[in-house]
Amino acid sequence: MKYTHEHIIKVMEDTGLIPVFNHVDLRITKKVLDASYKAGIRVFEFTNRNEKALTVFTELHEYASKYDDLVLGIGTIFTKTQAREFLDIGADFIVSPALIHEVADFCNIQEILWIPGCATLTEVYTAHRLGTKLIKAFPGNVLGPDFIKAVKTVLPYIKIMPTGGVQPTLENLKLWFHSGVSCVGMGSQLFNKEDIKSENFLKLTRDIKETLQHIQKVKNI
Repeated sequence: MKYTHEHIIKVMEDTGLIPVFNHVDLRITKKVLDASYKAGIRVFEFTNRNEKALTVFTELHEYASKYDDLVLGIGTIFTKTQAREFLDIGADFIVSPALIHEVADFCNIQEILWIPGCATLTEVYTAHRLGTKLIKAFPGNVLGPDFIKAVKTVLPYIKIMPTGGVQPTLENLKLWFHSGVSCVGMGSQLFNKEDIKSENFLKLTRDIKETLQHIQKVKNI
């Protein structure tokens, strides 16, 4: 294991943003990773959302080794078998869209950071009892910042990362971070489809850098 749980979470909290990305084209994926890193991203989540994900992640992991301070994880993991496959490649952390006990048990045995998706207080508390150190509030667009506030009221020690519906605007990020989140995950809202299609990676870097600046600003307000 390359990084400790504590190190990964600290990097997540320091930058405040975890990009969530998937693409069948390895070349495009590499360019997106480069653009993200240039903008200041140090934690990147690739997602297991198509039949080529394992192959692309294998090559991406090797490519990403040139960045010695980049934490590279895999998302959309539903089974122990999937978790094992990506862990064998070298995933630094594993994210699930739901609270899945077999994945929790496997990650605990392997001592790898697992971030489960939770949508109720019961799920959040159960995830905590299962040993997770960071939970994913998902889907964020359905739950909203008020869900975070409610959870933090009764479980103030829980670290939360909303994903889904988080927007890269100062106003929206202020709502999330002032509700008590530790960091946010962002996919389609961060990676403009037209920019990816036209391979405008310079604009992508500028947009991500601006989002990171917004996050640092709202964290200091």
